[in-house]
Amino acid sequence: RQSQGVPEDLLFFYKNLREGGRAFRVDQQLLLYRYHAWAATHLVLEETIWRHRVAFLEERVLAQWTSFTIWNAGKQGRKLFRSLAAANQKKVRALCDVDEKKIKKGFYTYEESKERPKPRIPVQHFNQAIPPFIICVKLDLTGGGLEDNLNSLNLQEGVDYYHFN
Repeated sequence: RQSQGVPEDLLFFYKNLREGGRAFRVDQQLLLYRYHAWAATHLVLEETIWRHRVAFLEERVLAQWTSFTIWNAGKQGRKLFRSLAAANQKKVRALCDVDEKKIKKGFYTYEESKERPKPRIPVQHFNQAIPPFIICVKLDLTGGGLEDNLNSLNLQEGVDYYHFN
């Protein structure tokens, strides 16, 4: 039986940030990973990476906010909500989206919750939602639609929203 892998590069990156390191976007290739069937990276479960990412988000961003909106009422937005600690779930004002079917339904019910009554999170159009946002939509996936919508709200990344995709 193989053991579960550890996302060492992700943990190194987070440790660097915790110790005052900074990250800068560079639009050129700086590192090349070589793919091979025996690479340790194949032992790292997607869920392990997800848990580390959510924990870092909660520590570095959500701990500073009293409330926020999750931008995506679809699968990724709902998964993020379910993955949050109970205290951070209570900070979620709403889920927002552009999909009229999701908005028309009006809410997301967290059916697996042990809470009674089950948490019901409003779902609203993005232009009615209140920042700050955690954005769970991949960039370049919407043909520029997400970017146009963000620009229309005159928000500042790192203040009014963070990407989590």
